[in-house]
Amino acid sequence: MVTVHLQDDSVVFTVEGWHKLWSFRSELRVPRSHIKGVRRDPAAAAHLAGIRAAGTYVPGLITAGTFFLDNVPDHKPTFLDVQHPDNTLVVDLKAEEFNRLIIEVADPEAVIALLVKEII
Repeated sequence: MVTVHLQDDSVVFTVEGWHKLWSFRSELRVPRSHIKGVRRDPAAAAHLAGIRAAGTYVPGLITAGTFFLDNVPDHKPTFLDVQHPDNTLVVDLKAEEFNRLIIEVADPEAVIALLVKEII
């Protein structure tokens, strides 16, 4: 699971608990201006096609880490951390290491409200 909060001009995505080990990341910082959009998408982490660069993939259990997905046109990696798909958000990025983040959060609606407010 990932927690999301604002710090100065950045959005901080903090990977919690054992997910740090599974995803090989503890935190991602993204300038607010680099977030193109955010949406709830419970199916985003299902049926992934591509290459796992660093992380964990156990179908039906957890998907965490850096993945190069086949359906990404710019060939940039995607960061994933999803165990319970119902709480999945997709955060689209520009000018970042990752083209998008596919993450599980405790309260998807609250995170969407926080990020949409910052995008506008």
